[in-house]
Amino acid sequence: MDFSPILDSLNDAQRAAVTASAKHVLVLAGAGSGKTRVLVHRIAWLCRDKGIIPYGILAVTFTNKAAAEMRARVEALLGMSSTGMWMGTFHGLSHRLLRSHWQQTGLPQNFQILDSEDQFRVIRRVTKGLGLDEAKWPPRQSQWFINANKDEARRAKDLDSKDGSVDQQLIRIYFAYEEICERTGVVDFAELLLRSVDLFKRNSDLLADYRNRFRHILVDEFQDTNAIQYTWLKLLAGTQVPMFAVGDDDQSIYGWRGARVENIHSFNSDFDPVDTVLLEQNYRSTGTILAAANHLIQHNTGRLGKNLWTHDSVGDPIHLFAAYNEQDEARFVADQLKQWLDQGRKLSETAVLYRSNAQSRVFEEVFFAQQIPYRVYGGLRFFERAEVKNALAYLRLAAHHSNDASFERIVNLPTRGIGQRTLAALREYSRDYAIPLSEATSVLSQSGELNVRASNALKRFLALLQTMAASLEGLSLQEQVENIIKLSGLKAYYEREPGAKAVDRIENLGELVNAAREFNFDPNQFGDMTRLDAFLSNAALEAGEGQGEAWQDCTRLMTLHSAKGLEFPLVIMVGMEEGLFPHSMSTQESGRLEEERRLCYVGITRAREKLILSYAENRRHYGSVKYYPPSRFLREIPEQLLVELRAGVTISPTLIPRQKTVLKPGNESPFKIGQRVEHAGFGEGLVTECEGVGLHARVQVRFERGGSKWLVLEYAKLQPL
Repeated sequence: MDFSPILDSLNDAQRAAVTASAKHVLVLAGAGSGKTRVLVHRIAWLCRDKGIIPYGILAVTFTNKAAAEMRARVEALLGMSSTGMWMGTFHGLSHRLLRSHWQQTGLPQNFQILDSEDQFRVIRRVTKGLGLDEAKWPPRQSQWFINANKDEARRAKDLDSKDGSVDQQLIRIYFAYEEICERTGVVDFAELLLRSVDLFKRNSDLLADYRNRFRHILVDEFQDTNAIQYTWLKLLAGTQVPMFAVGDDDQSIYGWRGARVENIHSFNSDFDPVDTVLLEQNYRSTGTILAAANHLIQHNTGRLGKNLWTHDSVGDPIHLFAAYNEQDEARFVADQLKQWLDQGRKLSETAVLYRSNAQSRVFEEVFFAQQIPYRVYGGLRFFERAEVKNALAYLRLAAHHSNDASFERIVNLPTRGIGQRTLAALREYSRDYAIPLSEATSVLSQSGELNVRASNALKRFLALLQTMAASLEGLSLQEQVENIIKLSGLKAYYEREPGAKAVDRIENLGELVNAAREFNFDPNQFGDMTRLDAFLSNAALEAGEGQGEAWQDCTRLMTLHSAKGLEFPLVIMVGMEEGLFPHSMSTQESGRLEEERRLCYVGITRAREKLILSYAENRRHYGSVKYYPPSRFLREIPEQLLVELRAGVTISPTLIPRQKTVLKPGNESPFKIGQRVEHAGFGEGLVTECEGVGLHARVQVRFERGGSKWLVLEYAKLQPL
């Protein structure tokens, strides 16, 4: 049999990874080195050369988009359908497991998935039910606490705290939240994985069946796995199933949401013996850009280690611009984009990357004034938009009256006279008698305990639910969605809104109908679920993932985190200042500074042809002008790779930059903003502000141990370092 379509297009390192015969393989795939290609070709090679049937392969990645791309490429290589292969996201595959074994998990057969916003509503309801003040116990804080513990495989019963502590109340909320989820048959995203792990731990025979079924496990973006995902993988692999992990510890940038770079570092010991393959040939960037990235990331300790290289040209040097302030920086960037256009290039080939979302405002303002088309990347996705979530809530409630999260979301949207007192009575009755809110509504509307107006409003709402439920019978999925949107009154409600936003909302509702019409119902994935339940589950799983849009020719504004996985001929990284990037908080937690450096590495390696870095000598922060030294990351790039740009931006006479040496007690001073100094009591620090002259001059120093302090030079006895 001829295997050339699978192997011939690969370089030597890629081919070694694809055909590795070791039981466990770790592929350290540098930026732009073809990691997805290796994963796809590995699957195809296993099926064609090793005779593994698709049914015996489990392939895991992090987004539905990546999973769909992987599936399409595998099918193209094999020339056959990949039906039967378990290929998807951690959440999607866990959802599939729970649907298949709902009885053993203790869930109802038609359990529903809470997305992030619906989870927030349930937690808010729990907080009120416990008599806690939301101002003191914000539901968002409780939501983070619950999800963070679930990601570490900890339930409320596993937590302990001393009486009166902050955690004690959060644990109470966690307990109450778990109880209401169990009662109403709903699970959140973190619960999908946690309950799957519980399922395997409690059912050894079932776990053995899956270990026998899966002949190979393949994992993409391994460096982004969190604790529960790693546990999930180790349970399924056991001691017998080969693991093929592809990742890059130098691109682990999601520690703030639970990702643990330690997982990829622990792979060699947890799955010993392991064959490690390095993918170091980069097919994206010039030699200069790669050299800068390599020198930067070498300042991190504990790396598994690799060095990117390319057969392509050395390319242009990296340009560095020192702006006076953020407005000057934005004008400079606008000028660079215009020059790019003048060279016959497209704005869609460019991206402006920044550390904090708040930085986008000035660029938007300048770009708008100079008529440079732009788009802020990473706004609300389709299934996160309020009008879409409201329509989905009506669909869930019409199909499953016991869904309390959906009930809470739309019970008074559009307004139907059900006020907060009535809702409080419903919640109390639901809690006291352990019944869903819809059932409590049925009882209280007939009990006489409420006033006539409230009772009639509840009866009308119940009648609406019954009408919507009846309207689902015998219709296609598209017709079901159209009917519910009409019966709910959402379309008429949004039509009454003033301005262009109403048009957008109505168009989004129409697009939801289109999504229903185009929904691909796969029995292998959704089992014996109804088409509507499958659509609702898919919508919850898709929420938060990027939806493709037909963009005009415009530059992209985005955070460095949003840029991962993307590439552009021209990348401009702005705000390269201490305290901004690396972020000031990175010095307060162990490992955060190294993650900031990895984030910078990711930003640099997004550039294909040209990279521009900029920083501002002063920047407004909460209305006050602050002076920050250039980022340490700039010092970690060899000087020979950089060319400083100071021409091309006209600064008015009133905006001429001040000298960096601004303080002169006496005739001269050794101190400059950004200089490191030492104090006998506070230790080493960084000069961040200077004011005054002579004996009364003073400086502000940010000390590593004691924080920021103003010191009078006459008495401080600072020593320059």
